[in-house]
Amino acid sequence: MKATAKRKQNRAPKAGHVGIVGLGIMGGAFAKHLLQARFDVVGYDVAATRRSALTKIGGIAAASSFEVAANSRILITSLPSLPAFEAALFGTDGVAAGARKGTIVIEASTLPIEVKEDARKRLAKTGVILLDCPISGTGAQAAAKDIVIYASGDQQACARCKPVFAGFARNSYYCGVFGTGSQLKFIANLLVTIHNLSTAEAFVLAERAGVDARLMYQVIKDGAGTSRMFEVRGPLMIEQSYLPATMKIDVYQKDIAIIKAFAAKLKCPTPLFSLSKRYYDKAFAGGFDKHDTAAVHAVLKNEARARRKVR
Repeated sequence: MKATAKRKQNRAPKAGHVGIVGLGIMGGAFAKHLLQARFDVVGYDVAATRRSALTKIGGIAAASSFEVAANSRILITSLPSLPAFEAALFGTDGVAAGARKGTIVIEASTLPIEVKEDARKRLAKTGVILLDCPISGTGAQAAAKDIVIYASGDQQACARCKPVFAGFARNSYYCGVFGTGSQLKFIANLLVTIHNLSTAEAFVLAERAGVDARLMYQVIKDGAGTSRMFEVRGPLMIEQSYLPATMKIDVYQKDIAIIKAFAAKLKCPTPLFSLSKRYYDKAFAGGFDKHDTAAVHAVLKNEARARRKVR
């Protein structure tokens, strides 16, 4: 459905909208891009400020997850925690209570596979299709429509969602049976965890060597040593400013715990990830919990200063 050029902020939602439950850093970016792609968007978030932000860019703020589901045949859930996920889907005013048979829920959060599988089975009893579609990319990348979707689950339902995926992501892949998308996301996040820390390590080493940080960023980005995390988080480390966050340390602790449990269940050694985890823990404990994960740079800088003083 095409959106009109000017939208009334007080109009009621109607069937055919793309719904979004969770309008935080990621969900808010999804809404912006879908509106720009001329989809009608109805969304809900527990935070009134985020609902207001949606209306300001031309979307419709719903009163509940129930209302989003009642007025959308395809909806996206992007939620920060297990309690938020359970409440949004199965609370009194949740998606399950409002969705009609045949509704497709694109579940984009990073959560344990067993939690998503349980939700899939519960929703299936009422004919609602849950897809496991985690996102690869940071909040900054989501804002730039530079994310990739790892879609898994019912293949026909995923195919129906392709135009919606294209509305808010750079690319999407059908990855197979339900849960495969999350497995791939855990692997991607393992690499993100390591590459973010390695980026911080490189900047601290350059500083100790007296190499200009901006010069280092420019030349390394153009060579074999670059990574997407170097390119995305390097500018934050140059400025030594980790706000506003596009992935908060406290939220990422949840993702790290999920990866750790996933690898442990498979009895797979993850030496670099395990070492990296210590620095995210230090950043969390050191007062950077609401800062971007680039704040591991500050932790390494502090360690470097401490070692220099010992000399």
